[in-house]
This record gives sequence, structure tokens and C-alpha cells, in this order.
Amino acid sequence: MPELPEVETVARGLRAVLPGRRILGVRLGKTDFIEDPAALERDLPGSRIGGVRRYGKFLLLDLESSNGSARRSSLLIHLGMTGQIVTCPPEARVAPHTHAFFALDDGRELRYTDIRRFGSIRLLSDGAGETALGSLGLDPLEATEAEFLAQLRGRRARIKALLLDQHVLRGMGNIYTDESLWRARIHPMRLGANLKDDELRRLYRAVRHVLTEAIRWRGSSISDYVDSQGRKGWFQQRHRVYQRKGKKCFRCGAAIRREIVAGRSSYFCPHCQPAPRIRRQPNR
Repeated sequence: MPELPEVETVARGLRAVLPGRRILGVRLGKTDFIEDPAALERDLPGSRIGGVRRYGKFLLLDLESSNGSARRSSLLIHLGMTGQIVTCPPEARVAPHTHAFFALDDGRELRYTDIRRFGSIRLLSDGAGETALGSLGLDPLEATEAEFLAQLRGRRARIKALLLDQHVLRGMGNIYTDESLWRARIHPMRLGANLKDDELRRLYRAVRHVLTEAIRWRGSSISDYVDSQGRKGWFQQRHRVYQRKGKKCFRCGAAIRREIVAGRSSYFCPHCQPAPRIRRQPNR
């Protein structure tokens, strides 16, 4: 599933070409992943795209009304597991499983492709914005160190589960959680409550470094992800633990292990990331 770096890369690509463009028409294929497809066909034509934002793993296209009123709305897009959104000339080859076409006033099309259709598209009414997504947590690239520590300190869940919880940190996923924990030398099964402040500070710096580097390398293309121009990312070439079971740790040479933590495959170095000690109950 595209995570924060992939969605941010797509957002930056769309931000470079979409603001100021008008949507002239909407053509839809399969619509089971679209909430109220009739609303898209009715309300989007004529709308002007005012901006493109990322919120967690979501994309928001801010729209201005076509009739000159002050009414605004947003097109909310979640890429799910296999979603892709690209801009291209209308004569470009249509990829299989392309389900939404948005004709733009500069002659190009914005296309949404999704093989498994686990993504979603939703038109939000004026003022809804991020509030429609509920109480998501801090953005790890916007949070201060103090906010990050306060969000994680004292929680009794595994640190892997906490980082994946979108109500704690919005945008984190399996890839960048494993990579950040490796860089911070923290085992994924450690409890948040058992991490010292120095460890949490180290994790804060690791998360920001890994996410920033991944964005610089345009995300990780290990499955279907491509950016807004259809190009693959390159950060998968710089993964240190993710999907490297049995390979040598770049830091110490130990074999990378894989275990299920918080219901997800987790990759870590058993030497650099010591497992938490299990406290044995005294015999009665």
C-alpha cells in the first residue's frame, strides 16, 4: 500500500501541474470504489482545481465552484493497495483497470487506475476537508519532537503497532515503520511505555530521516506504485531491512529476521535491535 512518501511524491507531482486547471468532463468505468459517482459527474465539470494536498495517506484536490460562488469542495482520493493517479495526453495508451478519466482544460487527462479497487474516491462538500477523515494522528513530518514523544510515551502497545496506528501517526505504514525502527535500533515488539525518552528521540529523528530520504528517492516501487507521471520510485534500492529476510544487516552483518508483530510481517536485525526481555511470573 502506498505510504506517506509515495502519496507525498504523487501530491508534489500533481501540485506542479493541476492548480489553476479546470475539469471539463468526467468519464467513469467501474464505480464500486467511488462514493456517489453521480455527484462527480454532476458537480466536477467546470470546477477549478485550487490546490493539491496530502493528509496522511490521502490526497485532497481542493476545488472552486464553476458558477463563481464562494462554495468550495474537495476531491478525496485514497490509493488503497494498487491505485495510481497520473496526468497524460488523452491519446496516451489507457492502462488496464483505469476507471476514472478527468478531462482538463489544458488538453490533458487525469486518470485513476486501480487493479484491485481497494482505493476510494469521494467528493467532500464545502468545509468538510480533513474533518471527514475523523481523528487521525500527528503527521510525522510536521510534528515537533515534543509532540512526538508525548504521543508515544507511556502507551502499552508494541511500538510497531503504535507507529502503524493512523490515530497515533498518520501516514506511516509497514515499510517505513520497519526501516525507522532499524535505524533507531529499536525492536518492533518493544512496548511504547518501556521506551526511554532518549530512545523516543532517536526514533523521532529516524522516522523523519527515513521519510525525507524516501520522498527524495520518489518512494518505493515494490508492487504497483508509480508517481503522477507513471514513473517508478527508487527508495526500494535503499531498504535496510524490509523484505530482506536472511540477508546480512548493513550495520553488523547479522541475518535479518522476519516475524509477525501487530499482525504484520516485520523485518529487523536481532543484533542491532535487541528483543525485549520476557518477565517470567514467579512460581506460586
